[in-house]
Amino acid sequence: MDRRTLLKHLAAIPLLSRLCPDLLSQDRSMALAENAALSLAYDPPPAQTTATTRPFQRVRPGDPEWPTPTKWDGLKRQVGGRLIPVYSPLANCRADFDSATCQQLLTNINNPYYIGDQPGLTQTLAWVDAWTTAPSNFAVEAAGATDIAAAVNFARENRLRLVVKGGGHSYQGTSNAPDSLLIWTRRIRDITLHPSFVPQGCDGKIAPQSAVTLGAGCMWMDAYQAVTTRAGQYVQGGGCTTVGVAGLVQSGGFGSFSKHYGTAAAGLLEAEVVTADGKMRIVNACNDPDLFFALKGGGGGSFAVISKLTLRVRELPQWFGAAIITIKAASDQAYRRLLRQFVSFYREQLFNDHWGEQIHVQGDNALEIRLVSHGFDVDESKRIWQPFLDWLKQTPQDYTLDGPPIVASLPARHWWDVEFQNKLHPGVFAVDPRPGARPTDAWWHGDGAQCGQVLYAYESLWLPASLLEGKSQDRLADALFAASRQWDVELHFNKGLAGAPAEAISAARDTATNPVVLDSFALAIIAAGTHSVYPGVRGHEPDVNAARRKALAVNQAMTELRKVAPYRSAYVSESNYFEEGWQYSFWGMNYPRLREIKKKYDPDGMFFVHHGVGSDEWSDDGFTRVAKR
Repeated sequence: MDRRTLLKHLAAIPLLSRLCPDLLSQDRSMALAENAALSLAYDPPPAQTTATTRPFQRVRPGDPEWPTPTKWDGLKRQVGGRLIPVYSPLANCRADFDSATCQQLLTNINNPYYIGDQPGLTQTLAWVDAWTTAPSNFAVEAAGATDIAAAVNFARENRLRLVVKGGGHSYQGTSNAPDSLLIWTRRIRDITLHPSFVPQGCDGKIAPQSAVTLGAGCMWMDAYQAVTTRAGQYVQGGGCTTVGVAGLVQSGGFGSFSKHYGTAAAGLLEAEVVTADGKMRIVNACNDPDLFFALKGGGGGSFAVISKLTLRVRELPQWFGAAIITIKAASDQAYRRLLRQFVSFYREQLFNDHWGEQIHVQGDNALEIRLVSHGFDVDESKRIWQPFLDWLKQTPQDYTLDGPPIVASLPARHWWDVEFQNKLHPGVFAVDPRPGARPTDAWWHGDGAQCGQVLYAYESLWLPASLLEGKSQDRLADALFAASRQWDVELHFNKGLAGAPAEAISAARDTATNPVVLDSFALAIIAAGTHSVYPGVRGHEPDVNAARRKALAVNQAMTELRKVAPYRSAYVSESNYFEEGWQYSFWGMNYPRLREIKKKYDPDGMFFVHHGVGSDEWSDDGFTRVAKR
């Protein structure tokens, strides 16, 4: 899940600037130990029902309690006609793969803007043995909080399964469910910049600051165009430009430059939401502060429906840049030495708030370096990388480079400037080719692979910064090598906050994200999947047996990393669908607090997503309440 195309095409631009690293080292062993103890102690209660107590059951089409056409018409009038039936374009392919309508879908399946315009599609089509994209029966194409409240009230009063979708980017399938009512926020895309914003009710308590208010249907490219390309400022969001703004913030939210700015959730200043009782609320640090905390990383779709949110706007540096190097080792022994050398080099030169993104540790003994930089001109970046490149040259028989190394910088204001980038590096951004599309409806070319994908496996694990110290570097390098014998491993340095500035650490501590992230230098991601397969389309389905074999290999690779990072942890948005002990993997010590907030604002479980807070009280499909605590 990377910006490879940009990184491969960036050309060096000789520029001048300077920014000194600000390393942070704090002892958080107590927090880690407490989190581990909670993880080991947590044992979800078994499902309990009695012969005399019928569990609460949501209704499906065909049930006697399913709303009558008259009731649906009433909802349609209430939302100004914006209640629409939903179908999946995949149905056309299941009926006739060679039909024109099916071929139109296949032509657009890698276009995230096309997928975003389809209420019956999601960017990921399926996860083998887990879930398959399925349309709701009806969708409220919400224009604002009033429409959302009408949908929430209708679902509550009629015992309907409710789903919320903005970007539709969920790997876990949380933005779709059959036999449901969909709240579709795609059209809520207003953007307002504030030079001096104070959250409602916080006068005299919170100082005015620069901010941006974004509708829940905005993607991050919308935000970057408004805040960076046009206004010359920065808002912390996601690395993938077509991820939904609201979903990312609610999940925690990491982008390419999180190592400097912290998480997207930590930048949330205020949100307009609708809670399970149908009430519209302005939530911030002064109004409903407990719910505000839950929205900052407690998981999307679990606590309320966001209609718009306001995020902190930050200063933009003069330069963003990249380092792109691919190294092939001639033997296993040479590859081990390479991994050990890179770990040491990272600790000495890159373990700070200037470097983000990722490396790929591959089974063919290749190391792909795909990093981005914050605040360095090209000369400073080259100075930093020269010792590592000199080390490679010492043994040319052991290491070869796949093309010349690229160390580059460009004006930060142009990082998401589609016209500028595509003139300088044609093809860096793919642009929506459909008639009427905006010229800024674009995505990093490599990220198009996430659209129309079918997942086999996806696991993540935060790696503690202690692995970068002393002899632990050997353990880390050996674990990476052992894991790569099973499957390729990605280390995302921008998704661990160890090495970030103190301000970013402090702000992230006041979010619901697992506190382990504060003392982790990277998030390890190991995943497998495929494209050009379509669930339920005869002759074009995923190979289930191959998927299971690859899922096993992914798990075996992650097992090698767990030997050196034993505290179970994972990033909720990029995690195993079958994650064990997910309550503490995702939220650690914050889970009990989140559970109480869920009980307060959604006691009847109106909002359900797979492995969301409180979901352990429900059947896997979210239709039957099986336990109550």
